[in-house]
Amino acid sequence: MNQPNQAIQLRETIGVAPIYDRIVKEAERESITKISRSQCFQLERKNLHPKRVRLSSHSVGWRMSELLTFIESLQTA
Repeated sequence: MNQPNQAIQLRETIGVAPIYDRIVKEAERESITKISRSQCFQLERKNLHPKRVRLSSHSVGWRMSELLTFIESLQTA
């Protein structure tokens, strides 16, 4: 599984303690987590995936830090 290595690379890119936490849209979330949209929503309902952040009435995103923590938790499980 390549997810742990990707999480480490992403953390190194933004730094261990980022000054800001950027919002990630669906396409980038899927490429980071390698989890489909439907599975993401199922896991989110079960509180097993980071919650969406509503950006507007028609737009959502996820916090990058929460996604990286989620990926790291997968490698320990």
